[in-house]
Amino acid sequence: MGRPSPLGDEDRSAYAEVVDEVLASAEIQRLLEESGVSGGRLRIRALAAVGRTAPAAAAEYRAYAALRRASHGRRGDGGPAPLSGPGHQERPGAGALAVLGVLTPILAAVAAATFLLLGYGLRLTDSMAALADTLVRVGWVSLAIAAATSLISLVAVYRTAALRSAPGSPPGVNRSADLDRARETWRTALRDKAIRPFLVGELAEAGRAAAPGGPRSTPPAFAGPDFTRPDFTGPGFSGPGHGTPGTGSPQLPDTRR
Repeated sequence: MGRPSPLGDEDRSAYAEVVDEVLASAEIQRLLEESGVSGGRLRIRALAAVGRTAPAAAAEYRAYAALRRASHGRRGDGGPAPLSGPGHQERPGAGALAVLGVLTPILAAVAAATFLLLGYGLRLTDSMAALADTLVRVGWVSLAIAAATSLISLVAVYRTAALRSAPGSPPGVNRSADLDRARETWRTALRDKAIRPFLVGELAEAGRAAAPGGPRSTPPAFAGPDFTRPDFTGPGFSGPGHGTPGTGSPQLPDTRR
């Protein structure tokens, strides 16, 4: 029947579900009643025969497995990635740079707000004008740094999103729906081409084994036309008193007077 298709744990669970589905059908239930076979025993035999039955749906399984591998690969690419950039690269210091990229705008904005408040507050009190001017300048520089780093982070986010969506599905194509259809196609082929024929064959064989087998043995007909009694009258045999000359038969004495 061909080389068996390897089935993983998830696929074996699906195989067992299809076996239960076919066993629950009206056709198999009727055959079970006619043959007297236990449904549990038949299920065990069907599960044990996965290596013989599953290859009947090998083409559908290969298509489903290929689509599933592609879907899992895209899911891995689209998962949470390092903040240092797209992809799965892991470079020394990448995590620290990512943290700095996130914290720098926040810290710069907080510093800018603090310096500006202190600087303009000192200007309002007309004291330490030189310090007030310095704080104001530092505050504006910090604000500029916060704006620049925020813009860089925003651009990096959009660039990462664009790179991830580039090799993805064309617009209007639902890969999840395609995967579900491929899985259902495989299950249908598994049910109609593999499991149902196997169960029907097993029940038919059990029915033939339970039926009376072959003609019954009958005792030999000794009175039939093909039977003849032993030939005791053949040449060379004679009963007492009927001897023939030369045979040496004994002569009985004459008792008549």
